[in-house]
Amino acid sequence: MQWSEVINNPLLQNLPFKIELNRFGKIMMTPASNQHGHRQMQIGYSLMNNAPNGEVISECSIQTSEGVKVADVAWASAEFIKLFAYQTPYPKAPEICVEIISLSNSKEEISEKIELYLAKGAIEVWIVSENGKIEVFTHTGKIDNSQIAPVTQ
Repeated sequence: MQWSEVINNPLLQNLPFKIELNRFGKIMMTPASNQHGHRQMQIGYSLMNNAPNGEVISECSIQTSEGVKVADVAWASAEFIKLFAYQTPYPKAPEICVEIISLSNSKEEISEKIELYLAKGAIEVWIVSENGKIEVFTHTGKIDNSQIAPVTQ
């Protein structure tokens, strides 16, 4: 299955799940909670107020070597938006990709997403735990704080 088929399929609209594709084109769904949605908005609001010139995207789809992954929140610079606009899915990851951990996420899945987003060009990947703690990862590993936008806990 292709990503365009997923987003244009009326049966897959308005589901209470986050949808991604694995490398074989099979749909993967993760249930969403109100707590998860609340954290997405908090992170998005923080990025809108603290990041330099750019845009915040919720549910940002990115084509990776393992299929289409959807970052809960992403921050894209004005240059990124000028180059890719709102192409779906993005062929390259925006500068900041944020994953908010859900009960259904395994450590292996989150580690894989960090690697995939960085491999597709993200500068930073933020992982937000259930208690709201934010960890920032770059190509050099875990760092204490974002080099792009202050992390607000």
